[in-house]
Amino acid sequence: MEQQSRRTFIVGATATAGMLAGAFGPIRAALAQEYATPFGPSSQDAVNRMIKLAALKDGDVVADLGSGNGQIIIAAAKSNPKVRGWGVDLQEWLVKTATEEAAKQGVSDRAQFSQRNAFDVDLSQVSVINMWLFANLTRLLQPKILAEARPGTRVIVNGQLIGTDNILGLWQPDVVDREGSSPIMLWIVPARVAGYWTWDLPLNGTTQTYDVIMNQAFQNAEGFARVGNRRESLTDVKLRGEDLSFVFDMTLTGVGRTKHEFSGKVNGESIKGSVKVSLPEGKPTELPWTARRVAKSGWFRPTGIDLK
Repeated sequence: MEQQSRRTFIVGATATAGMLAGAFGPIRAALAQEYATPFGPSSQDAVNRMIKLAALKDGDVVADLGSGNGQIIIAAAKSNPKVRGWGVDLQEWLVKTATEEAAKQGVSDRAQFSQRNAFDVDLSQVSVINMWLFANLTRLLQPKILAEARPGTRVIVNGQLIGTDNILGLWQPDVVDREGSSPIMLWIVPARVAGYWTWDLPLNGTTQTYDVIMNQAFQNAEGFARVGNRRESLTDVKLRGEDLSFVFDMTLTGVGRTKHEFSGKVNGESIKGSVKVSLPEGKPTELPWTARRVAKSGWFRPTGIDLK
């Protein structure tokens, strides 16, 4: 069996120092709060699997929320000389232990540790987030990750303490590694695509205006398009990080029945990419595609009874 979590992380403000000390060992009064994950060193197998699932590449910045003795960050730095990382923990002695070990392993220039609360750190500049915490803490960090982390950020969680695939609540993992005694899960932070989008496309000498509504639940999205007075549902909608793609067929005025295959990258209030358009006659054509998010959508304008 892999050993239990080696992180220490506490949040809230109700338990006493005595209660925590009795349950988890020597936790100082200054840290006596509501939830705690006890420290225990990770198995090397668990560390290796987490590093492998993260698929680290040059330039990655790895964060460890509840870094304990620093195993994950040190292993990440050693796996690639162009990867750097940092960890936070509430216990001073663990931060000191991790810092000393990073120096001993020769990666102290790329592996730093500090005594901080994970809710207070900035996640906007990291590309990988590691957690090995009790489920309540993992779940409480979910809104912070979705609000701060950039689309495409990989979130790696060891699930031994829960044994389920939904320790981030309704946000289901994109990948689950079950090769060891406990699952290790990967989530990819999705771009925010929910809302109203619009764009124009030049087709057969006409300009077609597209109004689209997107709904989203984490990495799952659906959409509805309107061009002229016709509406259609988007199919095969895929959202992975900042990458978005979808398909739909629609009869366009002055053009005819047309298949659209869109693919692009979401960047805040815009999407840029390309669309392969298959017209009723002729070979498929690829066009540049730029969509912009708008506050009000033409999708809702009156339709009338003339559907030509």
